[in-house]
Amino acid sequence: MQPSKTPYDRWTIVLHWLTAGLVLALWLIGTFLEDLVPKGAVRSAVWSVHFDLGFLFAGVIVALLARRRTGGRRLPVADPGPLHRLAKATHAMLYVLLFAIVGLGIANAFVRGVDLLGSLGLPQVGDREWRKPLTHWHGLAANALMVVALFHATAALIHHYVWHDAVLVRILPGRRTASGGDGR
Repeated sequence: MQPSKTPYDRWTIVLHWLTAGLVLALWLIGTFLEDLVPKGAVRSAVWSVHFDLGFLFAGVIVALLARRRTGGRRLPVADPGPLHRLAKATHAMLYVLLFAIVGLGIANAFVRGVDLLGSLGLPQVGDREWRKPLTHWHGLAANALMVVALFHATAALIHHYVWHDAVLVRILPGRRTASGGDGR
């Protein structure tokens, strides 16, 4: 069955790619900052950006979930068989990991008592001894998310370049429907 070439609605596309961009940026900062930037003001500033983007990311995830539950265009299933079940399981795992990362990141921010946006200070709540385990679990969840996201992206590329169907095209920005509309 050839999937519809009708794109997802504009907000679903925006939230999808904003999520992907934030995941990548936050993972890169969290994974490589300690090794690339010496201790000091620059490293502290970049960690502050990581926390700021993390809270933005939390808002985007809530908006994405709300959009999936309350609005957005529902597109026909590309393959109702085992591949559809695998796609559903992959999306479920992505959401579980996204929420785990956000929850662990927020908990870590409060245990640390970080500053957001340069001036809004979160109170330090809880035992500071939790910083290391929270950071560890947050990092493990982020790495697991990157593995699942890579699988997700690879599947989209296989759809596009091997099977030549419209699965990837439906989520790309700037696509128009056959009638010339913008998919709102």
